[in-house]
Amino acid sequence: MSLHTSPEVVVQRQLEAYNSKNMDAWLATYAADAKQFELGGALLAEGHTAIRARTESRFTEDHLQARLIRREVFGSVVVDHEDVTRTIEGQAMRIELVCVYQVENGLIQTASFSMGPLMRSLID
Repeated sequence: MSLHTSPEVVVQRQLEAYNSKNMDAWLATYAADAKQFELGGALLAEGHTAIRARTESRFTEDHLQARLIRREVFGSVVVDHEDVTRTIEGQAMRIELVCVYQVENGLIQTASFSMGPLMRSLID
């Protein structure tokens, strides 16, 4: 990715790759040593291998889809409010997320997530 790629474009590519369940394209938006955190706290994964391991199984879920509700950009920081549908215990479930991405040199360096409660989806 170009060093001149805007943080918003990088995060949008990440969202599109997530929704198309394209693990390689999704990981390509992250720096090799990127870190994922719970917002304000615990490290969830560090580096492509751990991030892939944490996420790979969800890319096989039938209902996987993230819908952007709102996006704010503050320099190199992109904050997304998303409504995500996942398959959990065979059912479509929704969860709202706040995702805070720090983008440098055209790649996501850190991603922090705050998750709301699981809700049953109307998809079923």
